[in-house]
Amino acid sequence: MTDRKPPGVSFESWVDRQIREAAERGEFERLPGYGKPLASIDAPYDELWWIKGKMHREGFAALPPALALRKEAEDALEAVRAAPSERRARAILTEINEKIRAALRRPPPGPPLRLTEFDVDAVLGTWREGRTG
Repeated sequence: MTDRKPPGVSFESWVDRQIREAAERGEFERLPGYGKPLASIDAPYDELWWIKGKMHREGFAALPPALALRKEAEDALEAVRAAPSERRARAILTEINEKIRAALRRPPPGPPLRLTEFDVDAVLGTWREGRTG
């Protein structure tokens, strides 16, 4: 939409016409998320919604790396509890342990890490007990 508004035409009718013509050409049909509900329609209003969305799309985190890894470790434990198979649970633990090992070798900036590698056999033992009980 690079056209200028013609003189003597109200702004609203000019914009409405531009939108109608674009819709007739089908320009709104290939937009990301077309036909899907808005993800945050029921969420309370947040003044920084666009900043948070941009950071998420760009892969930035608001947390310092050490805290982000702690959160990721918590999420990994939840994922292990919900894992459908022991193989998947073991893969989740192996992946997070590799990240923790790397962070222990080169501590990230920010607060102390306060993490140790998960004992895979102990966590899987708890996982098995949760499956049989």
